[in-house]
Amino acid sequence: MSFSRSLAWLACIAGIVHAGFSLYWALGGRWLVATVGQWAVQLSVEAPLEAGLVLGLVGIGKLLAATIPVVVAYDRMPWRRFWRAVSWAGGLLLVSYGGVNTVVSSAVLGGLIHPSGGYDLNAMIGHAWLWDPLFLLWGTALVISLWTSRRSSPVIA
Repeated sequence: MSFSRSLAWLACIAGIVHAGFSLYWALGGRWLVATVGQWAVQLSVEAPLEAGLVLGLVGIGKLLAATIPVVVAYDRMPWRRFWRAVSWAGGLLLVSYGGVNTVVSSAVLGGLIHPSGGYDLNAMIGHAWLWDPLFLLWGTALVISLWTSRRSSPVIA
């Protein structure tokens, strides 16, 4: 397997883990939901149907975002250039979002940033050590996969 395809698979696995938890929570699961934030716990109790529908759609979106780049890497998807462009945008968004949130939540946990209204410790730990680093891994693996698999145009002499 090529290096770029291995990275596409790594990105896919990270995305499937994210999607899996969203789908698990959509079906009423509670494990690790507090690591997203107290708002998520409260929403799942107060409006379980609405939370389930939203999380189900989010989970399906993550699942598609995780698997489409692998299918494209094997040239099994029409409109390759379109899906690579979408994947580039998604990968860069994941790197930015995951990177910034990992750094900020880690800085809060490390005492470098002191939110004026306090913070939810479980959510901060979840974002610093689990969810946002996983977004960062997903995006980084995807972007490097896309970069290393680009087709260069022929040189005109």
